[in-house]
Amino acid sequence: MIGVDTTSLQQALAAPQASTRLQAALAAGSRPDPAQIDLLVEQCAVEPDFFVRDMLTWALTRQPATLTVPRLVRQLDRDRAQARSQALHTLSKIGDPVAWPAITPALLQDPDDEVARAAWRTAVVLAPEQARTELAERLVGQLGRGSRDVRRSLSRALAALGDVARAPVATAAQSPVDAVRTHAAATRRLLDDPEADFADGRQDARRIIALDGAPADGPDDASGADGDPSAPS
Repeated sequence: MIGVDTTSLQQALAAPQASTRLQAALAAGSRPDPAQIDLLVEQCAVEPDFFVRDMLTWALTRQPATLTVPRLVRQLDRDRAQARSQALHTLSKIGDPVAWPAITPALLQDPDDEVARAAWRTAVVLAPEQARTELAERLVGQLGRGSRDVRRSLSRALAALGDVARAPVATAAQSPVDAVRTHAAATRRLLDDPEADFADGRQDARRIIALDGAPADGPDDASGADGDPSAPS
């Protein structure tokens, strides 16, 4: 795979065919040129195709982190939700802890679900040991939020934090809000068994709540299919 000069890369990334843009991103990653970082970062913010976005992220991971991370961090303040979510995803793949201070509470609570999900995953990757307890408490504050896929993402982030998440999740399991209590109970199951299926855990949680005399049905019952989300991993 040969490289591509910056002008040709810009033209290829503007092509209407996703396959052309995909090949351009592959070429950019195969022969990294720091002069192309800004172009790749900007394309991440507007690229409509999932597979092209993933290739753009890969291309950026091939560049020096000292150059890419500051540019990606600047994207986190943009109004465009995709710019924030894809920058977060790319930061999680680079894994440079220098970006940790940029993962703010505002991002963890972002009103856009895809941005918040990306922030949860990235925070778990980047958080230093001394910050993980506070991170768990902030993530627990989002329990009960959104669709089934959003809740699954949050539960998996908390499960990835491990033992530091147990106490705040246990507290949330006593919440008077059914959606929070159900979500917390399902999350506890994942903490005990990270390989457990989230949907099964949710049903177990509902049965426990029903036995306790609380309503068995929460507001997320019509939230969608059980399948895994298509967000970048």
